[in-house]
Amino acid sequence: MSVSTASLLDYDDVIARFDPVLGMEVHVELGTATKMFCGCPTEFGAEPNTQVCPVCLGMPGALPVVNAAAVESAVRIGLALHCAITPWGRFARKNYFYPDQPKNYQISQYDEPIATEGYLDVVLDDGSTWRVDIERAHMEEDTGKSLHVGGATGRIDGASHSLLDYNRAGVPLVEIVTKPIVGAGERAPEVARAYVTALRELIRELGVSDVRMDQGSLRCDANVSLMAKDATEFGTRTETKNVNSLKSVEVAVRYEMRRQAAVLLDGGEIVQETRHFQEADGTTSAGRRKETAEDYRYFPEPDLEPVAPDAAWIEELRATIPEAPWITRARIQKEWGWSDAVMRDVVNADALPLISATVDAGATPDAARSWWVAYLAQQANTLGVTLSDLSITPAQVARVAALVADRTLTNANARKVVDGVLAGEGDPDQVVEARGLAVVQDDSALEQAVADALAANPAIVEKIKAGKVQAAGALVGQVMKATKGQADPARVKELVLAACE
Repeated sequence: MSVSTASLLDYDDVIARFDPVLGMEVHVELGTATKMFCGCPTEFGAEPNTQVCPVCLGMPGALPVVNAAAVESAVRIGLALHCAITPWGRFARKNYFYPDQPKNYQISQYDEPIATEGYLDVVLDDGSTWRVDIERAHMEEDTGKSLHVGGATGRIDGASHSLLDYNRAGVPLVEIVTKPIVGAGERAPEVARAYVTALRELIRELGVSDVRMDQGSLRCDANVSLMAKDATEFGTRTETKNVNSLKSVEVAVRYEMRRQAAVLLDGGEIVQETRHFQEADGTTSAGRRKETAEDYRYFPEPDLEPVAPDAAWIEELRATIPEAPWITRARIQKEWGWSDAVMRDVVNADALPLISATVDAGATPDAARSWWVAYLAQQANTLGVTLSDLSITPAQVARVAALVADRTLTNANARKVVDGVLAGEGDPDQVVEARGLAVVQDDSALEQAVADALAANPAIVEKIKAGKVQAAGALVGQVMKATKGQADPARVKELVLAACE
């Protein structure tokens, strides 16, 4: 049964009548150089069907070999989520037909996942903590990608034909599945967003994936069901697939709660199905009926040896697990004396690791923040890239900040230096020299420029002599223009005021 947006139940009424139950399934594409079971590269954005071989295309007689780096990444993810690592486990075949699955089955893990029984404590907007219990994290291979052509929506409905790109088929994945999240009440959508946010940050800190939701290296499926207040069993769930932004996770959960409540109160039944999230209006639409585990006819993968991580090796990996990012943030915020609002802006800009590295290279926290969150964020937005993709390093930013601090550069010329570094003109000192951007240190040259400005503006000189010191700004601007921005504005003002005494 469908429901129109206009007839969605008011959110407060949903909470008054039902208890939401969530289950989050997050697929993480691992950042290995090669695929899960073959040697094909995993570079994003390559020409379609250029990163394939008989193994990942499922050709007869081609045998898979497990990617050791992917197993290590999966174990590290499990350890970071406080999971138990399975001492002996097998891969399984998950059988289903879909055009983007060239073998007609997916090599995955079923009853023996690599990691089980963990948890992740996530921080909510008010600073409180919510524990999300992890049921399992298992390894598998990704599918290919379908492109539906000729329709208005990019989906198969209405398309004239479909194209298939198998470059992604076989890329290693770790799927992280939560236990049912109950008791969140009205905060259920917030808990869902906070969980995916924390998980994304943790995995990025581990360095096992770039977790770019815009490129599909982290994909979230949100399971939602509703229980009547007096019920003892969970309701029928829906699974909203491939929600591709943190904000959209919260929007999708909230919408699905309101939609399901409207259906139930109208006497309808919830269909166990997958649903598609519509970014344009924040709604979900029906996909396909959701299969059960029995439908996939799992059985052990006969072509692969079991995975049996050595206990000593697991402990070695445990020692490499970094501090949780939110703990790092709290410590840094206290050390640097930043307000919650400042830290929130930095986190939203994905700038904290870059700022921290810039501080380690010698810059002050505020100078580093100013460069990355203000000027460099603007450049990244103009170029359509992320901050970390900019062709400037934290050490180079720290050097520019040092040149400003010792008055070798004005703020305006410092931005020109950064522009030069971004344009590939070399390190900051090379750009300063090549462009002639260093501050003029010779007072005699500045005094002459000041004298010229005073001579050309007698009326302004009289105002300054009459006590209107703010009028000096106009003369400082003229001197800065005459020196092509290479004068120290503070020193110029001192000379102007001295000359007007």
